[in-house]
Amino acid sequence: MNGLEHVMLFLVSLVANLFSAFSGGGAGLIQLPVLIFLGLPFAVALATHKVASVALGIGATIRHLSEESLERRLVTHILAFGLPGVVVGANVILSVPERIAEVALGLLTAGLGVYSWLNPELGQAVSPRHRDRRGTLIGGLALFGIGALNGSLTSGTGLLVTIWLVRWFGLDYRRAIAYTLILVGVFWNGTGALTLGILGEIRWSWLPALLLGSLLGGYLGAHLAIRSGNRWIKRAFELVTLLVGVKLILG
Repeated sequence: MNGLEHVMLFLVSLVANLFSAFSGGGAGLIQLPVLIFLGLPFAVALATHKVASVALGIGATIRHLSEESLERRLVTHILAFGLPGVVVGANVILSVPERIAEVALGLLTAGLGVYSWLNPELGQAVSPRHRDRRGTLIGGLALFGIGALNGSLTSGTGLLVTIWLVRWFGLDYRRAIAYTLILVGVFWNGTGALTLGILGEIRWSWLPALLLGSLLGGYLGAHLAIRSGNRWIKRAFELVTLLVGVKLILG
């Protein structure tokens, strides 16, 4: 790649990850198609994007942890159920009809945006629930399923985690996004990148620009989310879920 293409990669990564950190997911909506457009095969583009997404999580982590701490029990729960799902998804991606999975995920993601829009008070205040054994088991199984999607696809799974933490566990949007960006961005995507890197190929020469854009975009997006409040974050979440859903459906 020449210098101009590296600059373009950096700008694309910066914009994609800024919006992702603000709304709770969706960086792959912009970043992955650009990598494919520039010549990477899907599997290589996916693995390379996963590595860059870890920097998004790191940038957001730096900003969010300066504001508030995370609940240790919920952190453990998200990792314990989600990480095995990521490994399963990354291992089966080559045997699953990709187009069918993308359309199904697109319909689900767009539906979540509509659901959020139809429930104006959703995620506006913290209201902890489903923290008993049955509730945490159901919540964990859902996180395992989302983790499997995260390991095999790239657009929309962070958004699914965000809305699940809001709807099932009673977090507000700002806190849910903090959990998503830190745990999904760093640990889930890191596990997916490692698994895909072992099974396939990562284009390392493209990563400096992607990592820098993801790191800065993650930090700036997290800063905007903290300063904007739940109402604006909710609107951004609804817009991004609809865009991601339409993109996945149309291909």
